[in-house]
Formats: sequence, structure tokens, C-alpha cells
Amino acid sequence: MSTATVAKPQAQQPGKGSRRFSLPVLLLIIAGVLILTSVVRLITGADGITSTGQMSTALRLAVPIGLAGLGGLWAERAGVVNIGLEGMMILGTWFGAWAGYQWGPWTGVAFGIIGGCLGGVLHAIATVTFNVNHIVSGVAVNILALGTTRYLSKFTFEGVPQGSSKQSPPVDSLGTFSIPGLSSGLDTLNHKGWFLISDIAGLLAGLITDLSPLTVVAVALVPITWWVLWRTAFGLRLRSCGENPVAAESLGVNVYKYKYIAVIISGGFAGLGGAFLSIVASNVYLDGQTAGRGYIGLAAMIFGNWMPGGLALGAGLFGYTDSLNLRGGGTNVHALILLLAILLVFGAAYLVWKKRYTPAVITALISALMFVWYVSTDEVPKQVVTATPYIVTLLVLSLSAQHLRMPKADGMPYRRGQGK
Repeated sequence: MSTATVAKPQAQQPGKGSRRFSLPVLLLIIAGVLILTSVVRLITGADGITSTGQMSTALRLAVPIGLAGLGGLWAERAGVVNIGLEGMMILGTWFGAWAGYQWGPWTGVAFGIIGGCLGGVLHAIATVTFNVNHIVSGVAVNILALGTTRYLSKFTFEGVPQGSSKQSPPVDSLGTFSIPGLSSGLDTLNHKGWFLISDIAGLLAGLITDLSPLTVVAVALVPITWWVLWRTAFGLRLRSCGENPVAAESLGVNVYKYKYIAVIISGGFAGLGGAFLSIVASNVYLDGQTAGRGYIGLAAMIFGNWMPGGLALGAGLFGYTDSLNLRGGGTNVHALILLLAILLVFGAAYLVWKKRYTPAVITALISALMFVWYVSTDEVPKQVVTATPYIVTLLVLSLSAQHLRMPKADGMPYRRGQGK
């Protein structure tokens, strides 16, 4: 079947009917946020918010979220809602550590992907073949994965040196690398504390310092996913299954096959994210290690409007807020309260310009409360720092929900031949 035969589903681009920023406008917004962040850093003295270490940690924490989000993207572009990403990540952490401590970290990565794919197969059988509600099936996968890994841990890790029912033996590291010369030079520039220049240097240095090879692979998967789904006949057929499966079937597309492929690949991405957690992030499997990152990955995908680029930005945002737990959290979050208050002022002004006065007043009031919070405190409680990634998830989804468009047939039941 030629690409042209299913051109109709492609004509409806994601987000059509809602406001989409062009690339120059998006770059201007990012530049504006960087400038405001630099101003806030100078006002508050919280140099950690743009330090090389902060950015490097944020990247490391963003990778598993981004991989889970990519998994959700593949499934939902084919019309299958994948709430089971969390469970598939759990399977990836366990299988990755189990194979990794015995046969090496790269073998662990492969088994982590396989573990996630097993969860994907289970979800595909339930939703595609037996037409089970996608949410119910996803929740069931999450519960089964948690119970299965806890059961297997008792028989696998107990009695092994440095292992227990809730922890695997250590896994050898994949190693890290930095870009010689450039990494150290940017880090030095970051420590100068110059307006904007040092902040940009810290951001860039964090992207090329102490990198795991698996991080490079994960980042490369974002443009690869975009190319496969939006620039190949295979991707066009797969996306047509998520937009109008009846029309796709009438044009000769095997909808069941493409849904199965998409959900299994989705599980593989989530499993890779889980393997990253157990092999790269901590070098050990721990019970409860995913900590809801599968759900946050799903939120990053929704924030990105079911597009790889937006997903990557969402994963970076959530990874950054998560990194605040590890590096000067109280001071840095306190500084970010001021940044958020300023951004809300601009948001209120924008809403006034759009003549949406009630939301503008509400936004201005929230901004005022944020300013009062910042002025009346010197540091936020650790509990707030811990909750920051989840608060950001809720805020981002609630603010961006009205500008999103999911694939038309996402989550809808489908039976072969139903259009006849």
C-alpha cells in the first residue's frame, strides 16, 4: 500500500483547531524564560537553579520520564491508551537489574526492554484482542507488575550477597563521559555568575557532562520516533489506526497488527526507562523505584500534545523539578516561587490582552499569593520540595488541557470489520 492511500488521516495534524506556537515564537518564549531565570538567580542568590550539577541531574532524571512518555506516544498514536506504563517500567527495573548483576549492564538493558515488552503484550491482548477497557487493563498491568516483581524478588534476590526481597545486588555501571575541553570550559563559565551567559553555560554544560551512553541513546530516540511516525509509510499507517481505524482498514491496513506493534514498542520504551533507573540512576533494583514516573511520563506526553518535541520539553521540566530534591531543594524552590510569580504576571497580562478578564483576575491573585509566599519565607519546607514534581504535573496539565488534541480514536473500542 502506498503512502498516498492513507493521506487523509495525515491531513489532520495534531493540535489543529487549537493555538500552536511557531518555532520562532517558541524560541522567543524559551529565551524569555531563560532571561527571567537569570534575573531571579541574581535577585535571590540561588546560583544552584542554573548550575551545571543541577542541569546534569535534571537530564538524568528526565530520561526515564521521557522514555515512558515516548512509550505512551507510540501506543496512543495507534489508538490505545496506555495507563500501564508504570507497571511496564516496574518490569523493566526488575528484569534489568536481575540480568544486569549476572551478565553485565548492557544485557540488563536488553532484558529491561524485554520485561517492558511483556507488559505491552499483556496490555495489547486485553485491549486489542479482547476489547477490554484500556484504563482497566492498564491499571491491571500496574498491579500485576508490582505483585509479580515483589514475588520474584523473594526467590531471586534473597540469600544473594547484598540482595534482599526488596533490593537486588549491585549492577556494574555503564560508565560516564564528558566532552573534553568543552564541558570543563562551560562549567568554569557557569561559575562566573554572569548574567544570562553563565546560565546558558550551565544549561549546556549539564547536557554534556557525566553522560551515560544510555542517556545518549534515549535522547536520540526522540528524533528517531518523530521520523518513524511522521516521515515513513509505516508511521502513517500506525497513526491512521489512532485517527480512524475503520477508514484505515478500508484502505488495507491491518489495524490489529499495527496496534499490537505500537503497544509492544510502547512497553519496550517504558521497560528501557525502568532499566535506566535500576542500572544507570542507582545501579540497583529497589522496591518502589519508579515512584510514579510512568504516570508523569504520560503527563509529559499529554503536555507535549502527543508530539515527540513537546514531550521532550515536558520530560525536561518534570526532570528539573524532580532534581530539586537532590540539590539544594529548599533554597532553589524558594527562588523558583519568585520566578513563577513573575511568569504569572505575564500570564495575567496576556489574558487581559485576549479579553479573558475572569481568568486574568484569578491568575493575578495567584501571582500575588506567590509573591507574598516568597517575601514572607526564606526557604520552603522539604515536604513541599518532595511534592514539587507532582504539583507541577497537575498545574501543567490543568493549564494546558484546553489547547490539546489527542488522536481521534484514542481509547475507543474497535473490532475488525465494524465499518461494514
